[in-house]
Amino acid sequence: MVFFLALGAAFSNALISVLQRMGVEDAKEEHTLKLSLLTHALRRGVWLAGFALMIGSFLLQALALHFGRLSQVQPILVTELLFLVFILSAWFGYRVGPREWMGVGLVSAGLAGFLVFAAPIGGDQLPGSLGWVVAGGSCVAGMVITVLLALRGPRWWRASMFGTSAAIGFAFTAALTKVVSHYIAQNWLSIFSHWETYGLAIFGLLSVFLTQNAFHAGPIGASQAALVLVDPLASITIGIALFGDDLQTAGARGPLEALSLLVLFIGGISLSRSSVIAILKGEGEAGADLLTPRFRSRRLHASSPSNPIPPRPTS
Repeated sequence: MVFFLALGAAFSNALISVLQRMGVEDAKEEHTLKLSLLTHALRRGVWLAGFALMIGSFLLQALALHFGRLSQVQPILVTELLFLVFILSAWFGYRVGPREWMGVGLVSAGLAGFLVFAAPIGGDQLPGSLGWVVAGGSCVAGMVITVLLALRGPRWWRASMFGTSAAIGFAFTAALTKVVSHYIAQNWLSIFSHWETYGLAIFGLLSVFLTQNAFHAGPIGASQAALVLVDPLASITIGIALFGDDLQTAGARGPLEALSLLVLFIGGISLSRSSVIAILKGEGEAGADLLTPRFRSRRLHASSPSNPIPPRPTS
């Protein structure tokens, strides 16, 4: 059940990425790291649809984290890239070529290998105050550093750094979600007496804000790679440190786990750099154009570098 709940959250996240990317990609450059970026997004119906879907995704992930382990659930969310490719292919008509199928195969094989070889156990202990301080301080420091790095550099670098910061925030949010779900199972009214509930709201909103900046800053491939690949690494670390997740590393399991993660990340990077995903980069095309019928025939050739989508006509 944990596996299917996590897959449902990953599919929802893929849809959210497309809808919310279309909601902010035509915002002005000076909106970066300002509330005006969110006010711009709130005026776009497509972004609001993505936000509504985000609530459903959160509930699915919360249930998966309640019944499963942090180091088990979060890596499954990498399949968001697989769903993203399929959505862009089926919905927008983009052609899926050998690169995309290779990425899908690598991600699937790497994820399956990691879950089989690691076989996480434990992960049911409640963190102490010292653990929260160390984990929270480390995550906040990582988020601040990556945001500062995102203020300069080319668009792909800025998108990657904002995505990395958001991914760290989402990993810490997942840890808070796991604890809050435990309190809800005991007595849902008690959640208001625990600081983790308010921390979940703060880090969740902050991570969403950083995600919008990642989508706005540059190519979706760069932001998506950081969002999807950094999250499981941070979550595995937090799961071991805070919840006592025990990954099986005896004998050949340890090297095979590392190899599986490497295969998983190579596949993820390959998918994130795919022309099918990169076509949503927003370098002048507004998100609404992606739904305009006159662009459909052009999108069918998007996977070919020799057939780029022309810029949006100016009125």
